[in-house]
Amino acid sequence: MATQEETFKKLVAHCKEYGFVFPSSEIYDGLGAVYDYGQNGVELKNNIKRYWWDSMTLLHENIVGIDAAIFMHPTTWKASGHVDAFNDPLIDNRDSKKRYRADVLIEDQLAKIEEKINKEVEKAAKRFGDSFDETMFRQTNPRVLEHQEHWNQLHERYSKAMNANDLAELKQIILDEEIVCPISGTRNWTDVRQFNLMFQTEMGSTADGAMKIYLRPETAQGIFVNYLNVQKTGRMKIPFGIAQIGKAFRNEIVARQFVFRMREFEQMEMQFFIKPGTEMEWFKHWKEFRLKWHKALGLGDEKYRFHDHEKLAHYANAATDIEFLMPFGFKEVEGIHSRTNFDLSQHAKYSGKKIEYFDPELNESYTPFVIETSIGVDRMFLSIMCAAYKEEKLEGGDTRVVLNLPPVLAPVKACVMPLVKKDGLPEKAREVMDMLKFDFKTTYDEKDSIGKRYRRQDAIGTPFCITIDHDTLNDGCVTVRYRDTMAQDRVKIEDLHELIRKAVDMKQLYRKLMEA
Repeated sequence: MATQEETFKKLVAHCKEYGFVFPSSEIYDGLGAVYDYGQNGVELKNNIKRYWWDSMTLLHENIVGIDAAIFMHPTTWKASGHVDAFNDPLIDNRDSKKRYRADVLIEDQLAKIEEKINKEVEKAAKRFGDSFDETMFRQTNPRVLEHQEHWNQLHERYSKAMNANDLAELKQIILDEEIVCPISGTRNWTDVRQFNLMFQTEMGSTADGAMKIYLRPETAQGIFVNYLNVQKTGRMKIPFGIAQIGKAFRNEIVARQFVFRMREFEQMEMQFFIKPGTEMEWFKHWKEFRLKWHKALGLGDEKYRFHDHEKLAHYANAATDIEFLMPFGFKEVEGIHSRTNFDLSQHAKYSGKKIEYFDPELNESYTPFVIETSIGVDRMFLSIMCAAYKEEKLEGGDTRVVLNLPPVLAPVKACVMPLVKKDGLPEKAREVMDMLKFDFKTTYDEKDSIGKRYRRQDAIGTPFCITIDHDTLNDGCVTVRYRDTMAQDRVKIEDLHELIRKAVDMKQLYRKLMEA
């Protein structure tokens, strides 16, 4: 049985081999933590973005979209707090010369303690079978209680240090917990230092006249500085939202785990403007809606959980993450934050412009509060690939690698295949292809045996393979082979369109989201 780490390595190799993700500039030996999406990866990514965009702008008549520029006036980032507060606590190991995020080292230690508890529970569950009472075991077993006490103490200490920005205490925790460098295996650590994550560049034609600007580290500020433009031109009434999909850039020192933490990444963010005092009710609403959006894909409800923040950002009064169970543990794919009126107030202060909303019902003006939902496209992509990647043993000892992607997101919906390259079958296959290609991403494949062609389509997650054989020319039927079950049906050519549409139409997901 392959370990999670081995499976993850196989997935990374699979992404390259089948045109999902390539290391960027690979012919020049690549660039650290920067990746390019290949022909299948970009289709999957675009489908994820379409699902998100439509679920915001089609399903909510009070949410509209924008596309703001990556370059922004540098005062934007002073106002937002990024110039002064957008830092990671970093620590170096003197022996390996490797740099780590101190908070990540401590969070990994907490996860290891959780793992010990879960192993004790698993062992007991096997031992006691159906009579096992997990709650009672967790409350009474001495080893579990000892681990839990350790976790609680470490957790409390870590939370205090993070909230107080106490770098010396973070280092002391690492020393007290005897956390070692994964490379050197030693505890020879430097002090913890802060490091700003923004990329800087210059705008202007001469060195003397150039203005220092930043590549945006998030897409949200483009929404805030356009709040008045959208509100006035769209005659928007509170509550209303502004959605955006776009690239962001962070000079991550500890970039790792494939596309999970990158230096150039894409975000899907929606800022929802509300009346002050209603934020907790809207925070709850968006938490529930966003979790429902993830679960509607059918990857397994047990793979998701909420994780409330220990340390709130300087702008927030409530924050939670939706975490997904990756091969390397539960990790954040989306954040939901109550940002108060921090951003709009700051931009009003720094720009000297009045950024308020006149509420005709209350007959007064106020600075709206904001609930933010922010999801990483690349992390979402990775979570879907991790959930979909399967190695299956088949009858007769054969194996296949299959991506059980949700059909609505699959890069290719159908592959049309003539059984042989003669007897008019390729021409008939092309007719079928031409009938489908305007509505569905469809490919054509006539090379190799039919079995090999099926395997190729399994590996990229194509839900339907359509084979044209000699009988097709007489009875107008084709063989449809289903990816997940490998079952085959004879289907009339004129029924193909409806068969595929039922499986891949995003409307079915939107209806799920609108159910009470």
